[in-house]
Amino acid sequence: MTSDTLTIREMCDLFEVTPRTLRFYEAKELLFPQRDGQKRLFTRRDRARLKLILRGKRFGFSLEEIRQLLDLYYVGDQQATQLGRTLDIARDRLSDMQRQRDELDHAIDDLKSQMALVEDMLAKRDRGRDAAE
Repeated sequence: MTSDTLTIREMCDLFEVTPRTLRFYEAKELLFPQRDGQKRLFTRRDRARLKLILRGKRFGFSLEEIRQLLDLYYVGDQQATQLGRTLDIARDRLSDMQRQRDELDHAIDDLKSQMALVEDMLAKRDRGRDAAE
């Protein structure tokens, strides 16, 4: 192993992923480790790609969107196309996330309201029982 490559175990430790995750991304042709017999060796390029994959997944990008963005790196326009497309996808994703947050905030408020009604019903029931005793 050269200092420029990492084994699958080293990649897993560095990025806190499982070997299965790395093999999955390799099968989806998102990562392209070098092979030394059965051993996978990951280059700096693979590390950069995995960092982008994991960031994209954290933001809710689909694997297909991530693949398209990674492929745009090689367009030859100093990443202008890749960066522009990334921004477009990020704007869409942010809009989705904000909508989901609004829906979740509404559901939380509704649940709190329902819980307050139940608590009030229980309190009235307990007061009625105390008065009857």
